[in-house]
Amino acid sequence: MKKKESRKSQLPEVIYTPESQLRRPIDLFKQMWRDLLASRELAWRLMVRDITAQYRQSFLGVAWAFLPPIVMAVSFTLANDANVINVGKTDIPYPAYVIFSTALWQTFVEALNGPVQAVTVAKPMLARVNFPRESLVLAKVGEVFFNFAIKLILIVGLYVWFGISITWTAILVPVALIHLVVLGTFIGVLLAPLGILYQDVSKGLTLITGFWLFLTPVVYPVPNEGTFGLLVKLNPVTPLLVTARELATTGVISNPLGFWVVSVLSFVGLLLTWVSFRLAMPFVVERVSS
Repeated sequence: MKKKESRKSQLPEVIYTPESQLRRPIDLFKQMWRDLLASRELAWRLMVRDITAQYRQSFLGVAWAFLPPIVMAVSFTLANDANVINVGKTDIPYPAYVIFSTALWQTFVEALNGPVQAVTVAKPMLARVNFPRESLVLAKVGEVFFNFAIKLILIVGLYVWFGISITWTAILVPVALIHLVVLGTFIGVLLAPLGILYQDVSKGLTLITGFWLFLTPVVYPVPNEGTFGLLVKLNPVTPLLVTARELATTGVISNPLGFWVVSVLSFVGLLLTWVSFRLAMPFVVERVSS
């Protein structure tokens, strides 16, 4: 009996109070930062586990990172050559243009879906084990960058194949890429608590991103006229994706103001949704486990 009591005494004591954590924002942010640092090791293990399972349970393995951009590039190149569509002039050969843009778009979509998928898969563990929830999001962000690194092999090969010259601004592409991932993660973390409660969120994201693709200049340059051109320019993904593409090709940024406006909003939005994520998760987990 004494042994059982000593074991129980070693467990961390968790006390729930009716007082909102928002009344003490400094203490809240300190705790958020401590949990973020504490979640690094667990996030690394989760990332390695997910990446290993992703390619081990697939017959084609790493080839799946290459196939979607290649299939899309071949499809739209054939349609463009047959005058089915007219995309206009691009800064680099059209197949390389589509593959590079598709890789950027897939990176955004993976960052968007990652938090929702992570908390949905970890639902049983969330109800039984107390651990920093940030580790789930960090693991998915690491997986997003790993997948892009694999796609980068294909992109470099295309640059060599078509003899595309690279400007010094190419070293700044990771900055734009990080901002693109932050935007996707911001939206994903915002939807993550709802994703645990309702499966409609994951299904809805599939439909929305499919339509969202055609409002993003992935297979065509940014249009300058008409209602469609206005919608493309209002799309928050457009300045981030286009800037990353321009840094890797021409080195001339066409919309620096739009890039920084969306970037600032993405970072601020991610911070605010991180707070809401922490406040909402205990109630969501309690509802799921009840």
